[in-house]
Parts: sequence; structure tokens; C-alpha cells
Amino acid sequence: MLVQAMLEQSALAHPGRRAVWHNGVWKTYGELNHQANQLAAFLGALGVRPGDRVAILLENSFDFIVAHFGALKANAVEVSLNTKLPADDLKRLLFDCEARVLIAANKFVRQWAAILDDLPALQHVILEQDLQRVAPKNVSKSLHFLTGIYEGTSGAAPTVQRMDLDLASLIYTSGSTGEPKGVMLSHLNLTSNTRSIVEYLGLRPEDRMMVVLPFYYIYGRSLLYGHFLSGGALVIDNGFAFPITVLDRMRDLEATGFAGVPSTFSILLRKTDLKTRQFPALRFVTQAGGGMAPALQQEVVAAFPQAKVFIMYGSTEASPRLTYVEPEMLPKKWGSVGRAIPNVEVVVLDEQGDRVPRGTPGEIAARGPNIMMGYWKSPTATAEALRHGYYHTGDLGYEDADGYIFLTGRRRDIIKVGGNRVSAKEIEDAVLEINGVLETAVIGVPDELLGEAIKAYVVRCQPALTAAMVLDHLGRRLPAYKLPKWVEFCNDLPKTQSGKILKSALQQAAAAGSTNSASSGPPC
Repeated sequence: MLVQAMLEQSALAHPGRRAVWHNGVWKTYGELNHQANQLAAFLGALGVRPGDRVAILLENSFDFIVAHFGALKANAVEVSLNTKLPADDLKRLLFDCEARVLIAANKFVRQWAAILDDLPALQHVILEQDLQRVAPKNVSKSLHFLTGIYEGTSGAAPTVQRMDLDLASLIYTSGSTGEPKGVMLSHLNLTSNTRSIVEYLGLRPEDRMMVVLPFYYIYGRSLLYGHFLSGGALVIDNGFAFPITVLDRMRDLEATGFAGVPSTFSILLRKTDLKTRQFPALRFVTQAGGGMAPALQQEVVAAFPQAKVFIMYGSTEASPRLTYVEPEMLPKKWGSVGRAIPNVEVVVLDEQGDRVPRGTPGEIAARGPNIMMGYWKSPTATAEALRHGYYHTGDLGYEDADGYIFLTGRRRDIIKVGGNRVSAKEIEDAVLEINGVLETAVIGVPDELLGEAIKAYVVRCQPALTAAMVLDHLGRRLPAYKLPKWVEFCNDLPKTQSGKILKSALQQAAAAGSTNSASSGPPC
């Protein structure tokens, strides 16, 4: 099965069924499939060949969905890019993937117009519409417009020249702890994982997912795939900066599903009236995109009493899902990320690549048809991640007596304090237990005596919370060597657009400035 078949099959079976809502408008499966065929035909006429890369710089929208499936229908490899990237980063990724075509929103013209001359492989730019005040003059590439393509191109289904083992998507990791890498995902990787997700979530045509996660992010992409495969619908809202409006829309449009990363739920719980609201249509809630502290898990379950809450775990390299906790088991397994999803094996390995007994810590590893082909142009990184027959996630954890996985930290997120190895996640989970904490991030900073010392960045929602109060709580929960040497308050934490905290930015900030026992000011 090819990825585009998820749209095509639903369009064939139910062409008039509502598929996506955005900005007050519904579009059907038939309409989206027709426009994707038009774009595919146009790309073919431009000379796009099987395997060519087509880059997409669009926010969640009808045009994104059409561009995504249209590129795949043209037998190309789609490369969805973070819309928040500055020009230099965008240039680096476009140069790296050797994109032949860029499909971009008019609003992002400043990000790409100045870098075109530095991209020899790029031949064509496709904008949303022809606006003379937006479209730059003297563009060095061939310039086209989606509105014209929709008006003047045949909507006949293109000829398929790919198979499910071929590369479908190149997704650049967020780079939250290092430089982004291009993850190569085949049609088989993506469709097999989608089938498993549909199975354990029990997705059905009646489901309607509220989408606040970007589609260029693999978790957001999985929402698109899962509901298209099951014939359900999506409600797109790109305005999570106004979370109360999102909750209103979720209620008014009778969304049956909602998905978020830990920071999504922290914001809803601390900055809205979520706890007093009711969502009669809501059937399920999913969380992934990083470990969620047990205390926050319990708050989410309490806030959505009528819905099944699925705690999940995965990575871009896994297309993305690896494990989930059954909602009925969650009260017995707070803090766990669950057991393997259907058709995937998840194990805990030692440094030699051997499985360890249950209860013994090690590195989380997995195998299955969802595991990536490798990293784009990075054989060394690929060999490091894909060894011993498994994908090594870089996450540390253990398997309990019932086979449920518990994460204890990242292999590269261990702080070495004197002779002790300290998990940043363990400290973060303890900080999040404190009333008045919105979110936190813990890092190691250089220390002449200890080698590394612990620094906790804390975003508080109660101004009365002090560093002494934080340390007092941690002192009752953790041994002395795990206590932060510094607690710094800030208004926000640096994040990717998908909501992951950028610890690399915190490391740079800590290295550039002095550390204080407590401070309040601009974002960290």
C-alpha cells in the first residue's frame, strides 16, 4: 500500500464525505483527491521524476494536504519543512535534500526568496496564489501558483511508478538535543504504522480529530494518516496561541479526538478553564512527543473524565508510534509509556545489544516494518541507530514485571554529577509535582568541582513560588546529589513548533550567561 492510497481509497468509497474543516470551510475527500491529482499532473509536466524531492513550506491547511498527497502521487519524495525555520536553516535543509520543487505559502516569501540563488537543484517554486504585492520580482526560479493549477489542470489519476519499499517522506528531526537529521521513511514504514494506530485507537469513520499539531511533525502527520485511512475527519486549528478558542471549536464542531504533547496539556490545564468544561462528543485523547510526568497524566485523565486517554511513545524514526498504554491500565501504570503497538517489538538492551531481564535498566530498542530506512546522507548515524537488528532510540528505561516500559531519561540527557549519573527526567517529574509549576527543563552545566552541576529552569504560574520552595520539595523526594545547584524562573522555555523543549538552546544560554539561584524575566 502506498501512502496516497489512504486518501484515494476514502475518496473512491465516499467522495462526498467531509474530510477536513479549516477556517470555517469543509472539503470532501473527493475534492481533496481531485486537487491532489491536478497537482501531481502538473508536477509531472514540470519534469518531476520518481524519487525527486518536493519540499513543502505550508501551515496545516487544505493546500498542505493537497501538496503532500500530490507530491506522492507524482511519484516524488515529499519533504515537509518546519514553517518557523529562519532563512539560513531553511537553505541548509533545502540544499541537503536537493529539492527540485518548493511549494510554499505566500506569507513565507521572506524566508525563501533571498536563498534561491544558493540552491542549484531547485528549479520551481509553487505559491498559493498570484499576488503581485507578495510574489518577488526577478525570481531566479520558475514561478507557479496553486490557484492556477487547480483551475487549468486535469484531475485524472496519475500513473503509479512506486512500490511500498520506496522512499516516501524525508522528515527532518526537530533537533531538540542536536543538529536535525533527515529521517527516510518508506511507504511501508508509514502505512504499516498507520494501520497499527487505527487498530489500537479503534478509529472509525465517525471520528473527528481536533488538530493543533503541525503536519510537518510526525505526530501531527499520524493524525492525518490515521483519520484518512479510517475515513474520519479532521478539524484544523493553527491558533493554539489562543487555547480557549481551540476548546470552544473542539466543543462546537463535536470533535471526538484530541492530541497533544506534554506542553499542550500543561497550557490547557494552567491557562484555560479546561477543568470545568464538558465535551460530550469527545471519545479519546492521545499524548506523545515526550514523556509526561505521572502527576500531569493524572490531571489530564481527571480533566477528560468521559474520554479514553492514550499515553503513547515513539519517534520520527519509528513512523512514529512504538508503544501505548491501554486507557484501562493507566491508573495501574502511571508514568509508563506502555507496551508495543501491534506488529512492533520493543525491548530493553544492554550496551552489547543483548536483552536485559525485566526491571533492569537499559536502552529502549525496537524492530518492525515501521522502522526507518536510515538517515539521509548519514551512513555513520544510520549505523549507530540501526544495529543488532534493532533501532536504538537513545532513550533509557526498563520493563516492569508486566512488560510495560518506563522511561528514565535520554542516553544523552544524563547529568554526571561527581561520580553519580543523574537522569534529568527524574528531577523534572519531581518538579512538576509542585503546585504552581507550569513546565520545567533540567540540564547539566559545567562545574569545576563536580564536572557537571544540575540547573532547573522553571516556568511558574504562581508568582509566590520561590526557589527555596522548589528545593524544599525536591529535598523530600530526591537524594542530595540529585538536587539542582541552581533554580531559575523564566516566562517561557524555548521549544520547537511541535512543543518539544529545546534543551540545546538552554545549554547555549547557560554557557553564555551567569547562573543564578532564581530569576524572573524574559524567556529562557
